[in-house]
Amino acid sequence: MEKIDSEELTLTEKLVHINRVAKVMKGGRRFRFSALVVVGDGNGHVGAGLGKAREIPEAIRKAGAIARKELIKAPLKDGTIPYAITTKFGAARVLLKPAAPGTGVIAGGGVRAVLQVAGVTDILTKSLGSSNPINVVRATILALSKLKEPEVEVAKRKGQPLASAEEASSSEQA
Repeated sequence: MEKIDSEELTLTEKLVHINRVAKVMKGGRRFRFSALVVVGDGNGHVGAGLGKAREIPEAIRKAGAIARKELIKAPLKDGTIPYAITTKFGAARVLLKPAAPGTGVIAGGGVRAVLQVAGVTDILTKSLGSSNPINVVRATILALSKLKEPEVEVAKRKGQPLASAEEASSSEQA
């Protein structure tokens, strides 16, 4: 998979979850924070990052930097995905189904955050299994990364260049 340069894109950040963890030491508890952030350009590019630090703003900044490094490109078609897909990450399972225009983003929690920054406008989703925000976000990004553009895949399978595959399908429809 090719690397996506985050410098060329205008990315928006969305904070999904902040977790405070405590380490019990001799003098008392030491608190640290982990922040889960998703970034996207609203045009199919999306990434997620988990940053950890002693202060919340620093954790959020780190998470944003990590998310920018881990961008993926999701094939979107008319504001939705090309076909339904279910993926699993850890114990979290996520079901994504394309929806008709005007449906909106029917999703909750981490799935909604990922889909909104990716630029999806119409989709039906269901989060199954674990509700751990980190695993749900990673499962959603995994699902988007596994999606393929059907026209391109058919052209590859037939061994044709993409342009001739599109011409053939348009002549069949006429």
